[in-house]
Order: sequence, then structure tokens, then C-alpha cells
Amino acid sequence: MSAQGRWPVIAALGVTQIFAWGCSYYLLTVLGPSIAAETGWPLPWIFGSLTAGMLAAGAVAPLAGRLIGRHGGRPVLAVSSGLLATGLTLLALAPNLPVFALAWLVIGLGMGSGLYDAAFATLGRLYGADARPSITALTLWGGFSSTLCWPLSAFLLAHLGWRGTCLSYAALQLALSLPLILGLVPRAPPRPLPAPGTRADIALTPGERSTFLVLAAVATCTSVATSVISVHLLTLLQDRGLTLAAAVSLGTLIGPSQVGARLLEVANRSRHHPIWTLTAAVALMAAGLVLLWAGLVAPALVLVIYGAGNGLYSIARGTLPLVLFGPERYAGLLGRLAKPSLATQALAPSAAAWLIAHQGADTTLVVLAVLALVDVALVGILWRLHRRGSAAPRPIHDEKPLPQGGRG
Repeated sequence: MSAQGRWPVIAALGVTQIFAWGCSYYLLTVLGPSIAAETGWPLPWIFGSLTAGMLAAGAVAPLAGRLIGRHGGRPVLAVSSGLLATGLTLLALAPNLPVFALAWLVIGLGMGSGLYDAAFATLGRLYGADARPSITALTLWGGFSSTLCWPLSAFLLAHLGWRGTCLSYAALQLALSLPLILGLVPRAPPRPLPAPGTRADIALTPGERSTFLVLAAVATCTSVATSVISVHLLTLLQDRGLTLAAAVSLGTLIGPSQVGARLLEVANRSRHHPIWTLTAAVALMAAGLVLLWAGLVAPALVLVIYGAGNGLYSIARGTLPLVLFGPERYAGLLGRLAKPSLATQALAPSAAAWLIAHQGADTTLVVLAVLALVDVALVGILWRLHRRGSAAPRPIHDEKPLPQGGRG
């Protein structure tokens, strides 16, 4: 399929990603305080329900990846949309906190089978080794989720209340996302099932296993930083002497920086190996976190640097496994890589809250900076594995094998 012919598919997945993120991961940012005020439920337990949902997402992600690898993403994404709608409806009707938490477990199953990793795997299953530009383009859409859905959630909350907001998002899943998936995401021809007792969709050689473990470690360390920054950035900036208003204004720089970095990657037209994208991503994020701790430059510049790295990382996490392990195993392995990442995203903000309360924001920034530097070291190990040929990378498009000393 030509690049032009893929745009309806990418646009459909982009719209569904915006609302999938908006009605799940970003939902309680706006609704949480109102839910606590109306129901009297403790706010930590309300956000703890989201944590439980993300753990459920991590648990189901490997299965979702395997199913996409075997049958294509269309049915899995359709089920995800149905799960999100069901969970949101249950949220709206929840009479007590246990039912509220159960609803988040259902939403978590929808997250694990419908967020970025599932969408990336769908594109990999459809377009094989030629999926990299499509994956990169999809990240542009996802970057607008909080930008669009936070104001939408606030508007719906003001006019319909938090329960009406949940029902509205459930209706969007059924009336918008589900038709887009069924109408514009093509069916993928099913592949033969692996022989009994084998797992051909995720089988790795010893050398590939080392590369996979390094990638999983990078994903885990990066998830700690991104999840903690997304939840506690305002607190960390205020500890640096900024007012709340100034911290909020500076925090808005991260989103445009992410999109700007992704636009540069799109403009580059996949001319370089995606390991360069990962290298730039972790280097920029590490620089941003170290500078934020050290206080050597203006916070605005620090957040632009960090945001650019975060934007590139979203691309690298989707494109690098495709090149290293090939399209046949891409969906299954991406699901496995998502498991520790989602679990870390679920637990890290709570751990950081404890660390801020007991050791201070400065210590928290030190921990984040150290983890970011560990990420840089892990990418160095990944380069060594790649250059030794242990990962057996498979070129896509007309890419040439990566030379020892420069860009491909």
C-alpha cells in the first residue's frame, strides 16, 4: 500500500488513540478531585484504582500482542474499544468504591489492548518491515491527547458532572472509535498458528534475548521518569522556587516540544536507523533531568530538552523493535516489552510521592537523573550488541546496515 493510501488508516488509529488515552490514563487528572468531593471516597484510593487498572493493562498486553501478531489488530482494537466503553459505563454507575475499582480493572484491560503498543503492533502487522513511517506518523496524533481531552473533560465535567463525563466518553468509544476501527483499519490475513508447544511469534535466539532484555530495561527506566514527571512535575518545579502559576506555564512546554521533535523525525523520512532515535531520546531526557536537578540553566530550556527526548522516545519504542526483531515477531514482542513499562507507570508515581514526602524533591530528582544516566549506559550496551550482530537486525525500506562509526 502506498504512503498516501495509508493515511486513512493512520488517521483512524490516531483519533482512536487520542480518545483512548483521554478516557483512561488522563481521565482522573481532571475528574479525580470532583469524584472525591462528591462521593467522599479518599482521593488516594481513587487514583489507586487507576494504578490497579494499569497493572491489569500490563498483564494483558503480552496476550494482546500475540493476538495481533496472529490475527491482526482490527479485532483486538475493536474489543479494546468495547472494554473501554464498558468500564466507563461501570464507572458512571458505580455506587461505591469497590465497583469503581472494578470498573478501572475493565478499563485497564482496554488500555492494555488498545493504547500505543497495540496500535504500533497493528501497523507492524499490516505493513510489515515498511511500517516505520506509519508508526512515526501515529505518534504525532497521540501527542495531542491531553491537549484535546483535558479541556474536553473539564467542559463535560462542568456541564454533565463526572458521571455524565464518563458516559460521554463511553458513547464516543461506541459511536466514533469503534466505527473507525471497523471501517478503516483493514483486516490482516491470519498467519498459521505455531506448532503445539512452540512460541514462534516471540521466539528469540540467545543474542536476541540479550538485546530484548536491554530494551526492556530501557523501557522500565524511562517509564519511571516519564510517569513521575507527568504526575509530580508541578511539585518538583515549585521546590525549585517557582510559583504554581509559573510551574503550570512551564509545564505546557513539554507537549509542543514532544510534537516538534516528532515532526523533525517525520521530516527525516526514516533515513537513519532507529537506534539513533533511541540514543537521541535518552540523551535528551538525561540532559533535561540532570539540568533540572542541577539548576544550571533556565527551567524553560530544561523542559524543552526533556520534552523533545520524550517525544523521540515514543517513536523509538515503536520502531526499534521492528527493525531489530523483524515484522513476524514484532507484535508479540512489543506486547512483552509493554508489560514492565505499564507496571512501572502504575507504581512509580506512588513511590515518588513517598520519596518526595520523606526525602524531599531534591532527592527525587537525583534518583530520576541517575536512572536517566543508567538509560544512557543501557543504550551504549545496546550499541555494542547491535554492532556485534547479536540482534540480527532486519533492514526496512532501503536502509543499509548501520556502519560502525556513523549514521546509516
